[in-house]
Amino acid sequence: MKNIYLVLGLIFVSTTVAFAQDRNEFKGPEYKNYKVWEHETTPKLIYTTTNKEVVTGPEFKNKKQWDRQEEKQNYTAITIGTERSKLKGPAYKNYKHWKKNN
Repeated sequence: MKNIYLVLGLIFVSTTVAFAQDRNEFKGPEYKNYKVWEHETTPKLIYTTTNKEVVTGPEFKNKKQWDRQEEKQNYTAITIGTERSKLKGPAYKNYKHWKKNN
């Protein structure tokens, strides 16, 4: 019985990974000869929730479901790229994040 669940889990994970890719329009030789650097891609925005109220114990147990649904969540965009990512060579290696020039 455990093997069946294991196989179903692997199938589920492999299908989600297969469908998560973006380049579905290429087939055959076009897919084989695809060069990433020749095509422009648009960056996707990734959001995270902030200021979540963590309720545990009896407070969580006694909280009503309709109160949970009405909670407004604040989303903030995750930005990638810092001052350090712009540096190259020894400057990147020797970057001290605590010595920022403001």
